[in-house]
Amino acid sequence: MADSALYSEKKARFGKMLTVYGRKPALEALQDASLACHALHLADNNREGGIIAELTALAGRRNVPVSHHSRAELARISKNGKQDQGVALDVLCPAFEGIDSYLLERADKSSHVRLLALDGISNPANLGMIIRSAAAGAVDGIICPRRGNAALGPLVIKASAGTVYRAPLLRCESLPEALRRCRERGFEICTLAADAGESLFDYRPRPAVVYVLGNETEGVSTEVESLADTRLAIPMRNGVESLNVAVTASLIAFAPAFSAGHHLDR
Repeated sequence: MADSALYSEKKARFGKMLTVYGRKPALEALQDASLACHALHLADNNREGGIIAELTALAGRRNVPVSHHSRAELARISKNGKQDQGVALDVLCPAFEGIDSYLLERADKSSHVRLLALDGISNPANLGMIIRSAAAGAVDGIICPRRGNAALGPLVIKASAGTVYRAPLLRCESLPEALRRCRERGFEICTLAADAGESLFDYRPRPAVVYVLGNETEGVSTEVESLADTRLAIPMRNGVESLNVAVTASLIAFAPAFSAGHHLDR
């Protein structure tokens, strides 16, 4: 196999890895037999015994390789040296995929494709709940840029009730660029805004559509808003001006208006 092919294969494999940090999150992942754990990383200054011994024993029973690192090396692996507690675990997430490969290999195979895009979701609890609702509902993929949103750390994992490991996350570096590529493939880009003229519940999307959720305070960024084809509002009563972004994600995922041609029994 050519070097470029080997590199692409390796890049695709690591693109499906989520590195979990912290002793309890790593322990919970190792205890879940349905998760494929790739490697356990431990700081070499961890005290033996207790949860470290439990982690090591669990990894041994599951044939998960254990590597020891300096504290600085482990911090580079976990990307959160202040909170990793000397532990990181690589978990294989089969549904993770790059947005480019998804658009090339998957999008044309279904007449109805609904994606959710995250534009600056900064609260880890919101991000986790969004992922859980989207994975459960009529959403085929969640475009989640590596920058700009909360990191996929323990708080996100907890709020998602572990769903993040199985969720169809589509990774990218830049959301505007990902949305431009979606448009090139015929997707309609929809943003949510309180002052939009059309209701989310009356709207009938194209067969391929991306719904964009913006930051909890600022909403959708200016650059992303400039790419929108359609702006939608959620009608509200009693003077309520807005909903939590995770609630909005649930409405998008489960609104009856989106059930035509798209079934949840997949």
